Amino acid sequence: MMDLVQHGPDTWVGLSADYDWGRIYGGQVVAQALWAAMKTVEEKFSPHSLHAYFIRGGAINEPVRYEVDRLRDGRSFCTRAVVARQSGGAILHLSASFHVFEDQANVQTARMPLAPEPDDVRPQDDNWPWIMERRRLRSYPGSGQSMGWARIVDPMDDEPTLHQVGLALTSDTFQFDSARSIHPVQVPREDYRKTFIGASLDHAMWFHRPARADEWHLYHWDCHGLKGGRGMTVGNLFSSNGTHIASVAQEILLRHRDDA
Repeated sequence: MMDLVQHGPDTWVGLSADYDWGRIYGGQVVAQALWAAMKTVEEKFSPHSLHAYFIRGGAINEPVRYEVDRLRDGRSFCTRAVVARQSGGAILHLSASFHVFEDQANVQTARMPLAPEPDDVRPQDDNWPWIMERRRLRSYPGSGQSMGWARIVDPMDDEPTLHQVGLALTSDTFQFDSARSIHPVQVPREDYRKTFIGASLDHAMWFHRPARADEWHLYHWDCHGLKGGRGMTVGNLFSSNGTHIASVAQEILLRHRDDA
């Protein structure tokens, strides 16, 4: 998944896994774009935030070209912009900021919600065994919340920045349930695709503390509302010991089909 091949100055090409729904998983494009940006910064820098727009669905049978723009190189921070392209045009635009570690105050106020251990949660039927394992927790109608455990399947090297890329890959998951739970139309999970058109519109992530992406981590999402076919979801990411790893925000498309 992260085996990008360089194609000229600040340009890399990556491949997609074969996803059942026929489009590239958004978290993969975000992760590969972040990985391409990392290849242009010095080792002393690590990503502290990313902001991405999903422009169009990516074709799984075509390579993705990642073009990196070096916007700024500073002493403490540097900034990169990445455009992911296929033959049909741009599919994602990502900006990422990198920071040199500073030994400053370390205070956590976010608290991990009560949740069963991942081994006590039934595995999902739609797991992607070649990428990551997910354990979704039930989201009740009207709750506006969703939670789930995730981890990268393959053991990873100890390089911290590689694990940040892995966390970016898993971050585009579980958020839809928080928005679906407050929609006036409630249908069984197997009928969602018949009833709604759904897609990720934009995605932001802030990295706070290191964690291993190949170990279980918990996403907790809140939906702040629905309007005009769009839903605003905001989440926190925790390691299994309760450490607040990252904050995530995503606006989603949740459009009710007129012919449903």
